[in-house]
Amino acid sequence: MRIRIVDAFSERPFAGNPAGVVLLDSGAFPDTAWLQRVATEVNLSETAFAHPLPAGGDADWALRWLTPAAEVNMCGHATLATAHVLHTTGTATGTVRFRTRSGVLTTTADDRGAITMDFPTAPLTPVEVPPVVAGALGAEIRSAHDTGPDVGDLLVELADEKSVRALAPDLKVLAGHGGRGVIATARAENPDGGYDFISRCFFPNVGIDEDPVTGSAHTALAPFWSARLDRAALVGLQGAARTGFVRTELRGDRTLLTGSAVTVIDGELLATDGAGPPGGAPGEARQAPRCHAPPPPHGVGSPNHPANSA
Repeated sequence: MRIRIVDAFSERPFAGNPAGVVLLDSGAFPDTAWLQRVATEVNLSETAFAHPLPAGGDADWALRWLTPAAEVNMCGHATLATAHVLHTTGTATGTVRFRTRSGVLTTTADDRGAITMDFPTAPLTPVEVPPVVAGALGAEIRSAHDTGPDVGDLLVELADEKSVRALAPDLKVLAGHGGRGVIATARAENPDGGYDFISRCFFPNVGIDEDPVTGSAHTALAPFWSARLDRAALVGLQGAARTGFVRTELRGDRTLLTGSAVTVIDGELLATDGAGPPGGAPGEARQAPRCHAPPPPHGVGSPNHPANSA
């Protein structure tokens, strides 16, 4: 069984947000406990598992996402990574429809390798700032919004970009908030800097202290900033250590997210579900010996800038 590590929302290795991708041959998912063990072993923000669906239905592939600690309702970067693997291996072309916990999500690849995902727009509901969040962040919060059940985060607006970049939250305290986590955001300090807003995402409740580039969070950030900046199409910068850009376009109850991806590791998962790994006794787990990291693409220029993302 093949397993890949893909850096999403980036055109070069070791940037953006890495995701595990496992394409299954069977028409059903293995036991959830096995999926969780694999995701815990991979130990990235999310590992995506997908299997093909019969022709003629409303979707082409079934897709699930698991963090090292839990299954989640929506994940943008692992969806981008899965679509990237399907296209680069020749398994799919054009538009791919995924059946997920968040309904049917579609992805479309262009001729340069950028992938646009069609996701539901998160419903934003103004809420009072929970004291536990204010204390954990230690920053001035201008507003707070609930992002609905699919995203499951609290979106908080801070005073400025410097405040977002300077955040060093108390993650143990923040975990007491509940939900998936907290999205902190502010308007870009420099309007000519190539992005319109900045964000950082903290999800200690699902085993992710800080997520590098969070596609699902941008289904909430897009309507939030489109309303304030009066533009449907924007570029968001996620300001974690492995930074990345996400192009967003608000279309009512749907949000388009665009980015690129690169496969960094392509290997073999030997600890399979059921009877045990190939070539070993039942229950015996062996580490996959065959993997490779492809070289960086040539001629990209400034590969992680939004101008190269679509």
